[in-house]
Amino acid sequence: MVATVTPATLADRRRRGDNLTLIDVRTPAEYGEVHVDFARNVPLDRLTSQDIAGLGGDGPVYFVCKSGGRSHKACEKMLAAGIDKVVSVEGGTAACEAAGLPVIRGRKAMSLERQVRIAAGTLVAIGAALAAFGPDAPVNWRVIGTGLAGFIGCGLVFAGVTDTCGMAMLLARMPWNQASSPSASCCIRMLLAGLLATSLSGQASAQHTKDSLDVVQQGVAQQKAVLVDCREPDEWKDGHVTGAVSLPLSTLERGVPPEQLARILPKDKIVYVHCLAGGRCLAAAKILQKSGYDVRPLKPGYPDLTKAGFPTVVGP
Repeated sequence: MVATVTPATLADRRRRGDNLTLIDVRTPAEYGEVHVDFARNVPLDRLTSQDIAGLGGDGPVYFVCKSGGRSHKACEKMLAAGIDKVVSVEGGTAACEAAGLPVIRGRKAMSLERQVRIAAGTLVAIGAALAAFGPDAPVNWRVIGTGLAGFIGCGLVFAGVTDTCGMAMLLARMPWNQASSPSASCCIRMLLAGLLATSLSGQASAQHTKDSLDVVQQGVAQQKAVLVDCREPDEWKDGHVTGAVSLPLSTLERGVPPEQLARILPKDKIVYVHCLAGGRCLAAAKILQKSGYDVRPLKPGYPDLTKAGFPTVVGP
């Protein structure tokens, strides 16, 4: 049986000065939109017992989400792992705000529940259209359309019965649901960069480095390397690695004068370039290589760097 607490009770304990450990299990994008000021973010799909072990001290670890569903599942997950001091916050983040708990607001994000409804509805509509209007040959699109709509319907029934939604788990891992959700223009640029990297695979294009993140951290700490973030300014402001250099791919594509580039990046250091998901950094590395830099693009993106322990900061 999962223990629960009302937001009003949680607010009272906070006002009394109790040391509360609150984990927000929504996606990083949802967390970035609005979250209780003392909550830390560990998405449900990444939550492990190791994340919780040692937290809370003598008190429980509280879990919160949008409305209470995911926080309840987080508690069940921890109880199954043998951690019993866990409590689900009823009503979610909105209820916490209504109860007087201070919140921090950021950029607007679409909730995971809405994304699931949109994705499922779109797939069913496509299936119905194929079933109604699809040609019979050379491929029987009507059968495919009927099968697609039926598959999504069965998936929704399964999600309702088991309270487990595979589509939600998949969408939670998408780039736009991570800590630095890119804008539409950034998504297009990321896609184009990936296509560019693929089209150049037969040419002398940049390749992801095999250097581990531990090696990267050591090189930066010893001042033998510099970390370059080639995401766009809006992504950088949402969060970036402390000490990294901001050099957006769009700026590199427009062209940076050699003397200006030399002031930003020293030629005697290794240049590790990262982006959100490992695509844009390949295009950025190719440009920097032409200027004579020892560039090593990272396949792990910004969320992976934060998870690996790179210190981060929010703002310009």
